[in-house]
Amino acid sequence: MTSVILTDGGMGQELVRRSKSEPTPLWSARVLIDEPGLVRDLHAEFIRAGARVITINTYSATPERLAREGAEELFQPLQKRGIELARQACEQAGDAAIAGCLSPLFGSYAPALTTSFEEALATYRRIVAEQADGVDLFLCETMASADEARAAVTAASESGKPVWVSWTLADHGTPRLRSGETIAAASSALGDLPVAARLLNCCRPEAITAALPELAALGGPVGAYANGFTSVEALKHGGTVDVLHARHDLDPETYATQAIGWVEAGAGIVGGCCEVGPDHIAALRDRLVQAGHQISGVPNA
Repeated sequence: MTSVILTDGGMGQELVRRSKSEPTPLWSARVLIDEPGLVRDLHAEFIRAGARVITINTYSATPERLAREGAEELFQPLQKRGIELARQACEQAGDAAIAGCLSPLFGSYAPALTTSFEEALATYRRIVAEQADGVDLFLCETMASADEARAAVTAASESGKPVWVSWTLADHGTPRLRSGETIAAASSALGDLPVAARLLNCCRPEAITAALPELAALGGPVGAYANGFTSVEALKHGGTVDVLHARHDLDPETYATQAIGWVEAGAGIVGGCCEVGPDHIAALRDRLVQAGHQISGVPNA
């Protein structure tokens, strides 16, 4: 029997769908203040669906994004609220590890939009300082370049908490980060930084399937959680997520089939990203159990 850690699915798109407000460039951050119950309840739904790890809903609450929208003063309140709502969901729905969120500072899928390594590291340290006391581990997710991931992992590792790093891949062609770098090169750039798991996320399931053997060959725990977008090309810097569209051929059972394939290829952590909701996670939980896998929590978290 193989132990598999099941994570949650995508928060942002699901919250936009449920919210009464129109999407903004801050994606799901504003809903933490305006409609906190939606965030808490969605976290709880993922836990009830089988998730043993939930990530706080602060993906778009980076200092850079908030400054761009003239809302810098919201940085600390949003970080605090994100942790509070995740904790409330655990109290309401059951035990789950809470992952801190270190996301791309300027926007997803855009490795060219960056600062120097030193500036990025300073910003990630600010985020870690706000989250460290309230989370069980750190997830450096949707990392589109080697340097972006190195800065995030460096800051996260200084907390002493377990660190997962997750790269996002180009959706088509030979497996590469969206920067064009290889997975092996991105992993090598982390040097001796303590990484508890390496993952791939927020790209097409087919891209993850093609890349997972290369990731698994690096050794250590690996995982994957894909998005359900038809394409991410329409999302421009400062744009809103309503320009992106969900695939119609990736229902819960179909997604679960993809993810079971990742487990068979060596993934010990699976879940979902954008457009992957609680029903997808529940279907994946059921398929894991049917296949004889044990759904486990996060070691040392």
